[in-house]
Amino acid sequence: MGVTVEEIKFYASKYNDMAYFNEDPVIFPRHFAAHGACLQDVEIAAVFAAHLAWGRRCMIVRDCRRAFDQMDWRPYDYVMTGRYKDDPVSLHRIVKWSEFAAICSRLKAIYERSDTLEKLSPDEFRTEVYGQKSDLRAANKKIHLLRRWMVRRDGKVDMGLWKGVDPSSLIIPLDTHVHSQALALGITDRKPTDLRTADQITGFFREIFPEDPVLGDFALFGLGVTGVSLK
Repeated sequence: MGVTVEEIKFYASKYNDMAYFNEDPVIFPRHFAAHGACLQDVEIAAVFAAHLAWGRRCMIVRDCRRAFDQMDWRPYDYVMTGRYKDDPVSLHRIVKWSEFAAICSRLKAIYERSDTLEKLSPDEFRTEVYGQKSDLRAANKKIHLLRRWMVRRDGKVDMGLWKGVDPSSLIIPLDTHVHSQALALGITDRKPTDLRTADQITGFFREIFPEDPVLGDFALFGLGVTGVSLK
């Protein structure tokens, strides 16, 4: 092991701070939550911010703003109109406006039968919101990132609006930074970026933070993006 429990606790506490996330996609659902928007606005903002959360953070933030500008910063109203920008051109990297429109359409169908996305399992999120095939082995990074934002309740970065999900049940959002840092520190020895690896990393943090294992995400994310090594 290349890291001690004390170091993990220190870095988790250090990076669980909005000072490190002012140019991060989490600012969008937080914006709606802070301005008294309805739960659906926050959920839709989280859906799109998480979906675009790959690549350089400045580009993610730029393209999230493009999406919310298109929605006139009223995501729920926009989704429920049924009229979406649906062009075969890029919104963010390979994500096209046509994909954006398809997600909006699926969200509309969900909100016509339910007032929240909270009850969707990760695989239901994958199929019913993002339109992907069911895959119970997938790490589903963007979905677990969204769930972290919506469930964790310490109020520092994450919002804690979904009260029916226990934070202890959350899974690490397994992105490149998290995986490479976990490998470097000996937290996992698995090379595949799948659910089994995410579960292994989460299990390590569950030993340290039994009620809030995904708190460890902040330590690995911060160490990864800053290039700090504890080995």
